[in-house]
Formats: sequence, structure tokens, C-alpha cells
Amino acid sequence: MAGLTPAVKAATVVLLAGIVAALQVGKLPPALPMLQAQMGLSWTQAGFLLSMVQLAGMSLGLIVGLSADRWGLRRCMLVGLLALTLASLGGALAQSSDILLCFRAIEGLGFLLTTLPAPALIRRTVPDRLPTMMGLWGTYMPAGTALALLFGPFWIPYWGWPSWWCLFGALSALLAGAVLRWVPPDDLHHHARFQAADENAAGELQQASFAQRIGTTLRAPGPWLVAWTFAMYSGQWLAVVGFLPTIYAQAGLQGGQLGALTALAAAVNMLGNAASGRWLQKGVAPLVLLLCGFAAMALGSGLAFGAWSEAWPAGRYAGVLLFSMCGGLVPGTLFSLALRLAPNEGTVASTVGWMQQWSSLGQFTGPPLVAWGVGQVGGWQWTWLFTCACCVVGMLLSGAMARLLSRGGDFTAAQGQRLPVKGMA
Repeated sequence: MAGLTPAVKAATVVLLAGIVAALQVGKLPPALPMLQAQMGLSWTQAGFLLSMVQLAGMSLGLIVGLSADRWGLRRCMLVGLLALTLASLGGALAQSSDILLCFRAIEGLGFLLTTLPAPALIRRTVPDRLPTMMGLWGTYMPAGTALALLFGPFWIPYWGWPSWWCLFGALSALLAGAVLRWVPPDDLHHHARFQAADENAAGELQQASFAQRIGTTLRAPGPWLVAWTFAMYSGQWLAVVGFLPTIYAQAGLQGGQLGALTALAAAVNMLGNAASGRWLQKGVAPLVLLLCGFAAMALGSGLAFGAWSEAWPAGRYAGVLLFSMCGGLVPGTLFSLALRLAPNEGTVASTVGWMQQWSSLGQFTGPPLVAWGVGQVGGWQWTWLFTCACCVVGMLLSGAMARLLSRGGDFTAAQGQRLPVKGMA
């Protein structure tokens, strides 16, 4: 990374660590057909295997997010990468779906420990470019998923899924070394210091207990709204993209064609994430981006899964691309809003953790629900009902966030104070 400033190097390594963590989620979909054949998985079992990696996130997101500052942000990320390494290598030895599920749950803990500290680390290293970098950070999930979907169909038929697991264990270990090399050590004074509007508020924040900070987070409406909205996005996105390799394999695609089509569907999500950061930096209202993202996801899923589109394969794939690409506006926008909707500086990490917890809950429940529906009706033709319902709820929650910001002001972490807001719309 010659030529980059130390701050940009550190932020780049953090982003790469997130991508490697996302690879652990994305490595399963291209392996599902082989796993179903070898282990006799039902559709519902396959759905839970796909979503089990979110178990830790949906149960521990708030606690880990609140604890990350005290543990040390870099230290937390390092532990997460090492957990991903060990769980991925252990999963390669699994001989049954139950054992593989257990290792997927451990991978979920590693994923959580790796990704939760990342927004705070990015804010600490490049605070002057925060909206843009948050948009880029929002690409970590589709980037990792796209890479796994692209190369999985080439790798797995020749070397098997266990070696695929070993590959990502090695990559996680490599990124742990990169974090040690380029991300600055945690500054203990930084983690003990909370900015506030005045000295009295700062003193209260410093003395606040673990339970008090959780209470402050959960009593505020902002963290709930941003978390619920993220769940409406994440559950449907993973349900659609996670099953694409299986859908297209059933349609007779294989090898490079299968990998390219499914990887492109995940990769275009990065365009929406990156665009959201640029547009937020230029002053585009978050509500506009959220409404456009959810509307495009509803339209795209209708084109992709509606029974009326079966005779138009190109149109169905165009719907998948629209669903994923424009849907990327949602996570990039929500990562920025999470920093603004935190009750105060001392609850930024817990707000991000709460959002991650609900995002994980959405990803945990979405794929099994869709898979159960497929098993009941014998096809994917009613999947659009699930995705459109998520989009409608997401739009309503987005409107509620706009009203909250217009009434109560906007917490700006960089300045440690609430500033008046002209509106989110």
C-alpha cells in the first residue's frame, strides 16, 4: 500500500477485514448444492445453515458493540479474525450438518467481533471523510459475497467444499496480520474519553455504567428505528442473493456462467453503497435515498420472482440486478444515520451494535422463511410477497426517522454535540 497515508492505510485494512469477514458468509451459497447432495439437507435446513452465521450477531450485537471501546477496537477486530480462522478450519473437518452448524455459529461470533468495531475505527482514522467512508464500508458485505459467488463455482467442483473452507481460514489469518501491521494500537485514553455538549454531561458519560449506557441506548427511539430498518433490508437481501446459486443451478447453469451471474448480482450492490456515501456527502437527504432503495427492491423482486416473468429470463435477471444495486442505497445510508441517531457520544458503539443485532436477526430469519415458503408452494413464484412486505415496512420506518430528526436534532459524533437539523427529507 505504498503511497497511501497511514490513516488511509489503516482505513483500507479495516475495510479489507470486513470483506474477509463477509467472505465467511458468502462462502456457503456456492457450496449448498454439494452440501445438500452429500448431507441430504432439506430446504429448511439449508436456510438455517445459510443464516446460522448470524446467531451471534442477533443475540450479542448490543453487548459486543458497547464493550468494543473498552476492550479496544483493534483488539476486538483481531480476536474476531482469529475466531474466523479457527472456525473455518474446524468447519472443513465437519462430517455432518449439525457439526457444520456449530462451526457456522462460531464464525458468526468472529464476524461480529470483526465488523462491529469497524465503523468506529474508520471514524477514528479518517473523520474528515466520514460519509464517503461509511458508504464504502457499506460495500464490505456485497463485496465479500460477490467474490465468494464468483470463484466458488470454479473452486468447489474440483477441490471440494472443505478446501474452500480452509482457503477462507487462511485469508482471515492473513488479515489479522495486516491489522497488526497497519492499524494503530488502541489508545486507552481515547476509549475512556467521551465528548459531550458541556463538562457536566461529559462527566456523567464517563461515570455511566455498562447497564446505564445500554439503557440510554434502548430508551432512545433513534437506535430502534435504524435497527428495524436495517433488518427489513438485510433479511430480504440475503434471502434472495444467498439462494441465487441454487436457483440458477436448478435452471441448468454451472461453472463460469453460474459464478459470473450470481457474483454480478451481489457485486452491483456495492454501487448503491458507494453512491449513497457520495450523495450524502453532497447533501442529498437520507430519506430520499432510503425510499428510492426500498422502492427499487420491491420492483426488482417483482420482476425477478413474479410468475408472470417466467417467460422472460433476461427480465428476471434484470430484476435481480435492480433489487441488489439500488438496494445498496439502504445500508450505506443507515450506517451514516446510526452515527447521527446515537443518543450521545458514549452510545455510538452500542447504537451500531444494536443495528447489527437487528440486521443479523433479519438475516437469520429471512432465508429460512423464504426457503419454507418455497417448500410449501413448490417454487420461488411468491418470494416477491415477502420482499415487498419488507420494503413497505422499511419505507414506513424511514419516514419515522425523518420525523425524529426534524423534531429532535442530530447528534454529530465528530463534534460531540447535538446540532439543529433542517430535516431528513
